[in-house]
Amino acid sequence: MSGVMKRMGMIFRAKANKALDRAEDPRETLDYSYQKQLELLQKVRRGVADVATSRKRLELQLNQLNKESDKLEEQGRKALSLGREDLAREALTRRAALQQQVSDLQQQHETLQTEENKLTLAAQRLQAKVDAFRTRKETIKATYTAAQAQTRIGEAFSGISEEMGDVGMAIQRAEDKTAQLQARSGAIDELLASGALDDPTGTSKDDLTAELDRISGNADVELELERMKAELAGGSSSQRQALESGSGQSETQVTEQRQESPRFDKP
Repeated sequence: MSGVMKRMGMIFRAKANKALDRAEDPRETLDYSYQKQLELLQKVRRGVADVATSRKRLELQLNQLNKESDKLEEQGRKALSLGREDLAREALTRRAALQQQVSDLQQQHETLQTEENKLTLAAQRLQAKVDAFRTRKETIKATYTAAQAQTRIGEAFSGISEEMGDVGMAIQRAEDKTAQLQARSGAIDELLASGALDDPTGTSKDDLTAELDRISGNADVELELERMKAELAGGSSSQRQALESGSGQSETQVTEQRQESPRFDKP
């Protein structure tokens, strides 16, 4: 049972993979990959901007602390000049605390500066990679489109494409239907001419027209018969002229020839 299920799973995966392969367009896949790289590049740039903002904030704090430190130092000097050593000591104590904060902020500033440099370099490298991918993507897309067009043209010329196959089938059906209609029309004309079918339009021959056609046909036969008689009569006159000129034939032979000659009597 497990072997059957495994085989069915393999068949299903094979069919699904084939369906996905037909549905996949490499150009769409390339565009999607390029879009994801652009999103990653945008995230890196935002990271660089965030680090730069933090660094700038630390620089402002350092400037403020340095100003306060200078002010405390000036106050201590002034207090000491007035003989107030206690005030001078207090001012210098506060200044020392500020200096410790300044030192900590400077370390943080250096760390942020290093991180910013790394992110900036990574963004530049990623930008170069995205630009190269975009160029290659457009080249592959153009090549794929050209190959696809060339394949379709070849299939069209060879008649193996689905579209051309449909066109060929449509042409064949039209030709078959045209031939069928022509054959039907010819058969109907023959049946109307023979009188097997009545012409509903009134164009069929009536009895009078048929009789006139028959008489005309008989007249043509009679004319042909008279022409043949005239030809035969002309031949007999030639024979008589030959006898009268002494051709050597006896009267009996001439009489026999006349008897053997066919007679065409007018009916």
